[in-house]
Amino acid sequence: MKRIISFFLVFFTLFTNAANTVVSGAQTTAGHVEMTAEEPAVETAGADAGSRGEPAETELYAKSAVLIDGDSGRILYEKNGHEAMANASTTKILTCILALEHCDLDSKVTVSVNAASQPKVHLGMQAGQTFYLRDLLYGLMLESYNDCAVAIAEYVSGDTQGFAGLMNRKAEEIGCLDTHFVTPNGLDGEDAGGFHHTTAADLAQIMRYCIKTSPKAAEFLEITRTQQYSFTDADGKSGYSCYNHNAFLQMMDGALSGKTGFTGTAGYCYVGALTRDERTYIVALLACGWPNNKSYKWSDTKRLMEYGIAGFQTRNLEELLPDQKKLAPVPVEDGQSDRIGGEAFVMPELSAYEGYSRLLLAADEQIVIRYEIRDHLTAPVAEGEEIGKITYLLGDETVRECRITAGCGVEKIDFSWCLSRLMELLCIV
Repeated sequence: MKRIISFFLVFFTLFTNAANTVVSGAQTTAGHVEMTAEEPAVETAGADAGSRGEPAETELYAKSAVLIDGDSGRILYEKNGHEAMANASTTKILTCILALEHCDLDSKVTVSVNAASQPKVHLGMQAGQTFYLRDLLYGLMLESYNDCAVAIAEYVSGDTQGFAGLMNRKAEEIGCLDTHFVTPNGLDGEDAGGFHHTTAADLAQIMRYCIKTSPKAAEFLEITRTQQYSFTDADGKSGYSCYNHNAFLQMMDGALSGKTGFTGTAGYCYVGALTRDERTYIVALLACGWPNNKSYKWSDTKRLMEYGIAGFQTRNLEELLPDQKKLAPVPVEDGQSDRIGGEAFVMPELSAYEGYSRLLLAADEQIVIRYEIRDHLTAPVAEGEEIGKITYLLGDETVRECRITAGCGVEKIDFSWCLSRLMELLCIV
């Protein structure tokens, strides 16, 4: 009887103190606190903006300008880049990509009275004429024909109002924060949503979508890079020739695509892309002079492209590996271990990364890695449960992020676990 009484006294003593023993053991684990420490991960060259050739705002003719990294979309330079302004025929890049995404290029388009009545610059199509959609897209992008834009919009959506809705939904999907399109050709217009406008930042993002993200990016590039194109109407009765007016294609090695624009309200506008050494740059300019300043847009584009090429280098974020010391085992309070009084813990595991895999960075820019990991857990812990995250920061901007999860589950100490561990202990004794 004394042995039985002693057995249960030992059992209940161990059961009562098991959780406290585990906690006490957990508290001795060093190196894990609720941390937000920032670890420099890219060395800085100590350069300032002026030493890397950043243009002063007064050096550019455009009232609004941006240069972005075409791969990540990050803005590398801006001058009034988020100011809403008319953008003229640069609108047509969105008209083109939507037609490519929604229609068969061999479709036949019948010209309406509305399309035929559009002002110059126009193809001169007549109401009732029929054209292949493919040919109208070349007229749209090479010659910037306003009647081609309306004919395309009416074919895609039934009317220009419906097409404007499609344009604005796509712009929102791309991430444009201040864009509202009313006309498919960029001519001045206004409706209940406001006047026809975008920003240089949004326009650059639309171009990025057209040449990088859209499933029809290759077709878009093929059209916009063509220097000369000839076609007839669908009946073969009238012939037409188009010539590419994007002079930037011959100005710099690697010039990729672009679209000009002009109205009396918008002034000269341009959006263009260049690729060099596996890097892509996109420039967008709004209100870049009025007659007789037609060449200002080329000067500004070249200035910004040269700044991007000279001032930025590709940094591969996948080469910036987390500090394994920060990923030490995390103790689990009141968790089952392999023995009574033993320490329960989980190993942190990294989930898939989200965000950029590489960025264009200037010499004076650095990536900082911030660790936020729980200093302890309380059982039960499920396998895969989020226990922290790693954040890659460029200034205040989060450019990459990775969730930290529990590599295994830990059950809470209970009566059955204590009894099982006690039986093992008695068997050993």
